[in-house]
Amino acid sequence: MGNLFTHIKNLFVPFPKVKLMKGLHGLEKANALFHNLVAEKKVPGLAVIILEKGEIQHQKGYGFANLENRKKIDPKRTVFRIASISKCITGLALGKMMEDGIVDLDESFYTYVPYYPKKKYDFTLRQLASHTAGIRGYRGKEFALNQDYSIKEGIEVFKNDPLFFEPGTSYLYNSFDFVLLSLAMQEASGVSFQQYVKENILKPLGLKNTFAPQKIVSSGAVESIAEFYAKRSLCFKKAVEVNNTYKLAGGGYLSTCKDAAKLGQAILVQKLLKKETYDQLLRSQIIDGNPTYYGLGFQVSQDAKGRPFVGHVGNSVGAYTNLFVYPEKEKVVAILINCTDPKVQPILDEAIDSVLNL
Repeated sequence: MGNLFTHIKNLFVPFPKVKLMKGLHGLEKANALFHNLVAEKKVPGLAVIILEKGEIQHQKGYGFANLENRKKIDPKRTVFRIASISKCITGLALGKMMEDGIVDLDESFYTYVPYYPKKKYDFTLRQLASHTAGIRGYRGKEFALNQDYSIKEGIEVFKNDPLFFEPGTSYLYNSFDFVLLSLAMQEASGVSFQQYVKENILKPLGLKNTFAPQKIVSSGAVESIAEFYAKRSLCFKKAVEVNNTYKLAGGGYLSTCKDAAKLGQAILVQKLLKKETYDQLLRSQIIDGNPTYYGLGFQVSQDAKGRPFVGHVGNSVGAYTNLFVYPEKEKVVAILINCTDPKVQPILDEAIDSVLNL
């Protein structure tokens, strides 16, 4: 009965659409576009923060963190899954380990994880972090596993599969690369990946509301966590239960939009790590003379209008996210949505374009 009630209630979300878009520009247009995503029932809710030179240019929640109890999105407090923005956090942690001499990016993965089944070719940490190692992607329902695997246990899902290609000769985006990367980082440092990231990245950057999934209860963030949804033709349903603990490094973290924007600002001004380290993290890999548009944990690409950015787009069960850092514009855009792949990136691109044209 509860699901039916939720279904009926969210057919009538009280957000009238902004119909007269003509003549709107800049933040006013972006605000209307974000608003209409909820009004047109394309997403249940989203949080948006836009920074310019470290100052808040726009900060707003749209729609609901929970449709059933009508709890509204708060961009400073509502906790979302951040999906592949997690890879940016891992990239920073990898850079820190490199600076401290804990890992060598060009060392064999097997130096750190000798018990992993041998493949036809060797591969390195740099190749894992840049998706050029040949590790396969998800199959079937692996995207939404609900098993309480540790990182080490999680490799059982794919460890016996062959490489897709000789490492360094091609590019294949996937999150299993980052399961292996986090395992190597964990073995090299002698502490859990989660603890290393907390002490060396999250705490120094002041990301107080960024958590591993199992830490939500102990952190006191339960009341602030968004409900996770999937899209139906006319409404939204609660997303299936998943456990992303084993793939924390590639897509498991939860955070607020405020923390995501703070992370973006840290990347913009290159906090915590040396310039030389950021140069490695934020430089696209080259395969056969062509850029992959991916660095080490970071998309290094161009937006829909050809403007260079670094950051990440993320898609997870119950979440869709954008973190775009524009060095030339000195702007950061953080957008968190509590719905699996709502197919709204073109609208987000239009809103971002409106803001960047100010």
